[in-house]
This record gives sequence, structure tokens and C-alpha cells, in this order.
Amino acid sequence: MRSKSPKLMDKILKFAEGYYLDNGHSPATSTIATELGISRATAYRYLVEMNDRGMVEYDGQDIQTDVTRKLNNEINRTAIVGSVPCGTPEYKEENIEEYVSLPTAIFGKGDFFILRASGQSMIEAGIDDGDLVVVRKQMYADEGDIIVALVDNQNTLKRFYRDEKNKKIILHPENRRMKDIIVDECFIQGVACHIIKACLLIFLGVFGAF
Repeated sequence: MRSKSPKLMDKILKFAEGYYLDNGHSPATSTIATELGISRATAYRYLVEMNDRGMVEYDGQDIQTDVTRKLNNEINRTAIVGSVPCGTPEYKEENIEEYVSLPTAIFGKGDFFILRASGQSMIEAGIDDGDLVVVRKQMYADEGDIIVALVDNQNTLKRFYRDEKNKKIILHPENRRMKDIIVDECFIQGVACHIIKACLLIFLGVFGAF
């Protein structure tokens, strides 16, 4: 059997790590082959050999190295699941637009999803139309939290208060021109914990920095 080139192994390793850093997932063998000017079969055979030597962990699809394992611990892959109105509640969008990588050093660890704000009702809380709202998935909230609330199969982003005297829930818009939404009950889908400004997304090339 023809021996494998250590130089090519090193190129494959570095490319796989760089690709993971840029894209959040491993490159396909066809991508490696195109980038390095080798056949797909050669790329596959080299990955199998590198796995046997302990240079990578390769299961036929994913490539893991010391670098990518560290990145997995430092980055939280989070889905953008559509938009949430900051005005009159509208039907929830379930389609995932894409995934972005949130550094745990900034956003912390947890189960998150991201919604794109629309409307003007939360502007006094610093949430403008087009901003991305990072939401921690949970079914409870403290008084004054900004929540994603599901009411009669419709969702909205509002500040959460309880009216214990009247046994009501108040969904408060952060816009003095708008009125509270008062309901008997609502389903809390999550609590807003970070805002990614639309102007910053434009400056960074939408999601390039994530």
C-alpha cells in the first residue's frame, strides 16, 4: 500500500479546522478534494488514515480535532427561527432561517433561539425593528423580564408583569404611545437575554462575524 504524505495530512487537518471555524461544521470530502486538488476518494482515504493515527476523529462525515472540540465548547449553535412582532401579535413563524454561532464567552451557555424583532413597541427598551433578539428557552419568567409570549396561538415580545389582584397577566410594550396587552394567561416561550443590533449586522456583513 502506498504510504500517505504527512504534508498532505497536515494540509487536510489545517483546512478542516479553518473550514469549521468559518462555517461551524466539517467540510465534505468533495470540498476538501476541490480545495486541495485531490480526488474525493483520496481525501476519504487520508481521513481514514488520519483517524487511525489519532490525528482526527472521523466517522465518515464529521471531522473532529483538538481545535474543533474546543470550539464546540466555546460556541453555541443557535437557530434563527423567524420574526416576532413588537406590536400587534401575529402568528408565530416556525421555519428556521439559518444557524449562527454564539460565543459562550459573551452569550453564556444554554438553550437559545433567535428571533428578528419587527415593529416599534419595544423601542424604549432598546429593541428596534430588524434587531435580533437572543432568547433563552424557558417556560417561566420573573417580574419585569422581556419575554416571548404565546397568546391564543399568536406570539409577541413584551415585558412581563403579573396583576395578582385581578389574576391577570400584563404584557407591557416599551413604547409610551402603546397600551398594555392584558390577558388571563399566556405561554412563555423564553426570556430575552441579548440584543444584536441591526446596524451592527450590516456593519459585520450580516452574520459574517458569527
